[in-house]
Amino acid sequence: MRLVFAGTPEPAVVALSKLIASEHEVSSVITRPDARKGRGRSLHPSPVKELAQHHGIEVLTPQTLKDNEEIRQVLREIAPEAVPVVAYGNLIPADMLEIPTHGWVNLHFSLLPAWRGAAPVQAAIRNGDADTGATTFRIDTGLDTGDILGHIHEPIHATDTADDLLTRLAFAGADLLVETMTGLADGTITPVAQPSEGTYARKITSADARIDWSEPAEVVDRAIRAHTPAPGAWTTLGGERVKLERITPAAEGDLRPGEVRVSKEVVEVGTSSANVELTRIQPPGKKMMAAADWARGLKSTEGIEFV
Repeated sequence: MRLVFAGTPEPAVVALSKLIASEHEVSSVITRPDARKGRGRSLHPSPVKELAQHHGIEVLTPQTLKDNEEIRQVLREIAPEAVPVVAYGNLIPADMLEIPTHGWVNLHFSLLPAWRGAAPVQAAIRNGDADTGATTFRIDTGLDTGDILGHIHEPIHATDTADDLLTRLAFAGADLLVETMTGLADGTITPVAQPSEGTYARKITSADARIDWSEPAEVVDRAIRAHTPAPGAWTTLGGERVKLERITPAAEGDLRPGEVRVSKEVVEVGTSSANVELTRIQPPGKKMMAAADWARGLKSTEGIEFV
């Protein structure tokens, strides 16, 4: 089947790679324009663009698809049978959805209708879901509301960060996307309408990643894992922001929420239900480090409190 692929970040690279290696033909790629990164703020291509160029595939980088007649004309000339989409990051106008024979098919990292929206992996972890998955569906004008074409399940492990879970879903979902393209080509897929009701995972802000120590230990743990590596879970110490990565349950529950105790190279923090052991921390202006190493560098370990 002749395809145009739309995607931008690293998780989309896995799917594009699998499609290139499949029996389907990736005629062109649509991705976000080069972005400025690093201290020098130089322009860098998206991961998807880099892979496409490596394989000699035409790359289109429109700033927007709205009122973009050039992209419409290119799509009409290519006449793709489907446009698989993975984290593209641009709204697709309704009239453009009609150009491919089988439409634009999105790979979404949740079991729809659960966690529609921008941050399904983070939402599933923070909510304490036991499992999640990936869904392929035909994009319509709603927010992740189109007919479902396929899905796979993936358990959420007790230590999963968002990065851990997204990595597994990217690989399993890439296989699902290839299978969906094949099923559309040979007519073996029957689209299934979604229920109208669903849960939503809005785009995460830095403020969402601030840790509330008045929550129970298990909620604090999920919040830290859900926001690792981005935007990074954080709290404040002496008015300065510090980032946190992993915590583990501690034996006692005698500390006030946010109160910190350092003993024998163990750093404990109080929550509303029990103490937790802090494993890794990133002080201002420094790299992420072991919490014990951070504690050894403190002038005093008395009266420390996270807010």
